[in-house]
Amino acid sequence: MTIILYLSVLIGGLALLTFGLSLIGHRRYEKRVKEGTAQPDETSPFEVTADVPAECCGQHATCERDSLLAAVSKEIIYYDDEELDAYKGIPSDQYTEEQTNQFAEIFYELKEVEVAGWCRSLQLRGIELPDDLKDEVFLIVRERRFQSVGADGDHSNEKVRK
Repeated sequence: MTIILYLSVLIGGLALLTFGLSLIGHRRYEKRVKEGTAQPDETSPFEVTADVPAECCGQHATCERDSLLAAVSKEIIYYDDEELDAYKGIPSDQYTEEQTNQFAEIFYELKEVEVAGWCRSLQLRGIELPDDLKDEVFLIVRERRFQSVGADGDHSNEKVRK
């Protein structure tokens, strides 16, 4: 019984500490706003924002950004790879070395976080990935699934354009 009491007091103390630190942060934020020194994208610790990244909101078991399932998202996003549309319908084992190099060039320019989305985009467009690249592409996708999402806070997709 005493352990439960200690744990309750500890949890309550942590909650009060968190609230206190948030209150201090909020007051500092308000002070910076009044002084005009607050950053444009800065918010109060108490403020609820609606700008959740559309690609990875944390509300799904599988992040759409890291999923290869075309059914997850039907939106086609181009990764500066419009020229690959010419390969629609070509089987993955029928590419020439030059065509495979064209895929590889685009693949090596992508950020790790963009690889799964690029593969999904190819699937939606009816373009098969060359067999010579599949192992490397799937290795990166597999590694991304086991990494923490956005360890550096980077959710950008600078190369992506609709």
